Amino acid sequence: MTKVSRLKYERADAGSLAARLKETAAAAKSARELAETREECKRVVSHFETMQSLAEARFTLNTRDPYYSGEKEYYDAQAPAVQNAYVGFMRAFLDNPEVANVGEFVNPLAVKQYRLAVGCISEETVPVVAEENRLTTEYTKLMAETTFDFDGKSMPLSALKKYFTDPDRAVRAAAYETAGRTLASVSGELDGIYDNMVKVRDKAARMLGFRNFVGLGDSRMGRVSYDRKMIDSFRENVLSSVVPAVARIKEELRRELGIDKFMLYDNDTVFAQGNPVPVLDAEAMFRAGKDMFRAMGDVTGEFFDMMLDTEAFDVFPREGKWGGGYCTSFPEYKQPFILANFNGTSDDVDVLTHETGHALADYLMYKLGHDTELKVGGMETAETHSMSMEFFCWKYIDKFFGDRGRDYRYMHLLSALTFIPYGTIVDRFQQLCYENPSLTPVERNGLWLGLESEFRPYLSTKGMPYFEKGTRWQYQMHIYESPLYYIDYCLAQSVALQFLLKSREDYDAAFGAYLGLVSKGGEQEFPALVENAGLRSPFEKGALADTAVRSEALLRSL
Repeated sequence: MTKVSRLKYERADAGSLAARLKETAAAAKSARELAETREECKRVVSHFETMQSLAEARFTLNTRDPYYSGEKEYYDAQAPAVQNAYVGFMRAFLDNPEVANVGEFVNPLAVKQYRLAVGCISEETVPVVAEENRLTTEYTKLMAETTFDFDGKSMPLSALKKYFTDPDRAVRAAAYETAGRTLASVSGELDGIYDNMVKVRDKAARMLGFRNFVGLGDSRMGRVSYDRKMIDSFRENVLSSVVPAVARIKEELRRELGIDKFMLYDNDTVFAQGNPVPVLDAEAMFRAGKDMFRAMGDVTGEFFDMMLDTEAFDVFPREGKWGGGYCTSFPEYKQPFILANFNGTSDDVDVLTHETGHALADYLMYKLGHDTELKVGGMETAETHSMSMEFFCWKYIDKFFGDRGRDYRYMHLLSALTFIPYGTIVDRFQQLCYENPSLTPVERNGLWLGLESEFRPYLSTKGMPYFEKGTRWQYQMHIYESPLYYIDYCLAQSVALQFLLKSREDYDAAFGAYLGLVSKGGEQEFPALVENAGLRSPFEKGALADTAVRSEALLRSL
């Protein structure tokens, strides 16, 4: 097997690729020809996406690398033109009279997605989207290259976050103070970048006939099976069911920890003696992971062995490395890749299990020969794959945490439940910003504070410089880099919690249902996938009530 570091990269010629896409859009004479034309277009786009993904992955490994920084800039500028040419093919595909008969050869869901995609870009918006890409890269580089001086060392934010969960409350407060002081020094730049992003995205939306970017952003996310009204319904479910449950648990925890009120720097603290941390170093963690995924079954065992054999992980933080975690893939090579920033906390295990869920879905998509244009489904489906995998790893979690495995399960479930209100804040904040693109930085911060008081009423930032102004959102990179993405995490978490509760009753049956869902790739829409797995759609009124009650009971039993 070829190791990821040795995968061949060559700059994709955007001009010739775009020209080939336009040529391929010639009229087909039959439904079969139309389907064959689509396959040729998929091959062209796959090559471009593979090289773009390789360049971007290598850029995130070292944002200071001049070669891949240049390649990233190239794709930022050229990708909109290629995407526009691809959309041109989609328009020709939809306009062809044979499209009515193509269902025999093409999943109707692909046609549905084409109808959504053609409204997301035009020749006129290409330079606007290129500017949006440039601003995104500017944010990425700024955050990756900003270092934080703490405990006698200079470190990236990903490494500083280790101290956010220190058992000593004074250390946690000091770490947040360092974060706030450093972020305050670039806060003006962060405000400026976001202000420009909002205006550029709003401009693109209006050029395409949308009222504002919210409609365009949802369309870009490929949301063919739900809309803002359904997201509103989900948000009401969160407010009515999840927020009260979290508030009750947090109040009990506050008393147990002996603190007068929950500060932001207490939010990730669960145990007075300190949160459980892995008892394994990184190498041992991967060995344990190998045993775990083999124990789950042949499918997961073969998959994880492949990931190790191809060295498809980069998990150590370093200056200049992008500060988050992700799973991507290189389509032509049928190879997933995971980047993380291990810091010695339980987050390392969370990231390993979460991103491995994503990679498994990519692996099965390629292995089972699914339509790669449909990918592994929408992002809410992709996050269901990853978040559910985290919970299915509970059975083996003692390998990683020793005699504190039970503590980890409690902390992990509490974190999952409390994440849903936070993620809902992130989505609602973005929606309000894009609906009101002329908001000032102060007004945006005020929005954030208001949402915090509504969805996390137990939490305070009073007396915390920088944070008390409502600026926590500035280092939530999805807000800048992946607009309107975050609600997908919340929807997925609500499904993953249902998988957890089912696994407590019958692990094998629940895991079988999970593998069934993942194995369908993007061949079905999200609500159908959830229903076919025997779970409840999170959009239904009151859908989270039972999940919240049972999760709260499980927390108490742990």
